Amino acid sequence: MKKLFSIILALALCACACVSLSSCGEKTDYKVGICQLMKHESLDKATEGFIAALEAELEKEGKTVEVITQVAGEPNLCTTVVSTLLAQNVDLLMANATPALTAAASATTTVPVLGTSVTDYNDTFKSGIPSNVSGTSDAVPFDEQAQMMIDTLDLKAGDKVGVLYCTNESNSKLQYEAVKALFEAKGVVVTPYTFSETTELSAVVTKAADESRAIYVPSDNTVADNDSTVGMICDEKNVPVFTSYASSIGYASLAIDYYKLGEETGKMAAQILLGNKQPSDFEVITLTPTVVYNETLCAKLGVAVPEN
Repeated sequence: MKKLFSIILALALCACACVSLSSCGEKTDYKVGICQLMKHESLDKATEGFIAALEAELEKEGKTVEVITQVAGEPNLCTTVVSTLLAQNVDLLMANATPALTAAASATTTVPVLGTSVTDYNDTFKSGIPSNVSGTSDAVPFDEQAQMMIDTLDLKAGDKVGVLYCTNESNSKLQYEAVKALFEAKGVVVTPYTFSETTELSAVVTKAADESRAIYVPSDNTVADNDSTVGMICDEKNVPVFTSYASSIGYASLAIDYYKLGEETGKMAAQILLGNKQPSDFEVITLTPTVVYNETLCAKLGVAVPEN
């Protein structure tokens, strides 16, 4: 039944959204396929920024593009989505999130692949980034994130921080291990609170909130897609949440702008389509993160927002 559900879900979610400088169905100069892992604000913004920048850059050269966007819904459906896009003879694939990127890179060695919303390309491709792959990264300085939590919450040795993430996302485990080392160097006790199915999330968050002084959420797509559940539980228990992506549930975040991340990816895609560059000519691009405080939550939690 679960397999049947996945097939039905794939058919339902893989409906194409054509976005182009000319009407969908008319002849265009290029065709680009987007495999987006799931729908939530950060990934949606990255896709929006990608399409806007790609269209703008190509329009400067008098070129048109048809963009076919498909949402997988869950990691194990990314391979199906990528296969569907490749069957439509796309000139380039944009993979939004790590599972989408690994699926795209595994499916083709000839079609250019650009990733976005991917934390660590070297960890994703341990034997080396393929020559047809490049993109942008949503990685942020973990040391700055950890120190920001320590400073604003006045965390001390022995205080407990819970890290909430989905075990199906390899980039989340990477972030957990990084902040764990940084917190423990300051004497802060770090405990992972993990889940593999969203049906487990409420119970896991409740346990984390009961046992932690604060909760750290890495750039985990599954949590982000369900962060209203996290926010509701932690708000009731007055436990501060820190997110590594911009979110209304966090008292603060040190995060990048996903729309701008998508824009950078779109500019790269235009250069590749125009024949000016190959994916291997690009270094993976990262952005400078910005600090954002939620004044309402900070006031409720007794957190002082820095004047600067």
